[in-house]
Amino acid sequence: MAPPELAEEFDIGRIGLTLDLQNDVKKIAVALDPTEYVLNRAAMIDADLLITHHTLIFHSINCIDRKLADSLKIALDNDISLYSMHTNFDKAKGGINDALANRLGLSDIQETPIGRIGKISPCSKDTFVNHVSKSLNTHIQYTGNKEEISTVMVFGGSGFRSEYIETAREYGADAYISSEIKHDIIRSYSDMLLVDATHYATENPGMEELCPVLAEKLKLDVEFIDHDPLIRTL
Repeated sequence: MAPPELAEEFDIGRIGLTLDLQNDVKKIAVALDPTEYVLNRAAMIDADLLITHHTLIFHSINCIDRKLADSLKIALDNDISLYSMHTNFDKAKGGINDALANRLGLSDIQETPIGRIGKISPCSKDTFVNHVSKSLNTHIQYTGNKEEISTVMVFGGSGFRSEYIETAREYGADAYISSEIKHDIIRSYSDMLLVDATHYATENPGMEELCPVLAEKLKLDVEFIDHDPLIRTL
């Protein structure tokens, strides 16, 4: 579903079966992040494999701190292997960006080098940002002078980088949806509607929608574990 060769270079050696306990898999848990809560929940439901988008260990380490030790202990004590699909699942058909585009109700969806682009019925900026917030069940930040929206590009996760938004421009996007917007991007792309819909909310739908697909393909019990970071705004 998400061949490793689709991944960005920085993911090489960091995705796939990152903790292989060589156990038989009868039940699978799926989540965005391998947090302690997620690992404990996976243990509670007797999962043999936890599939996540983000890996437990991303940067090389020379020593193990208590937090990582606790997480590894949960997996080891409960015989839970870990598998991660990161940028390869961003790009894969039916992956993170397709799920995000579908959740927002985009039509005529096309692949781009960095995300997906699609159409919506023309609407005002205010109508559109409210639609995004409700569709993803999240608070948002938005900026930009574009008042009418009909062409939308989505990039799940941290996608507010100049080279990505330039691609959105090339494809004629009125709005660009991603997360973790930065000040220089706000200043440089005021002609577009930029919507920061949080890292979690833009990627989580992809992991949730993975569950029924895996269940059908593997004929196994697959359970989604939701662990929203619950960012508050005033």
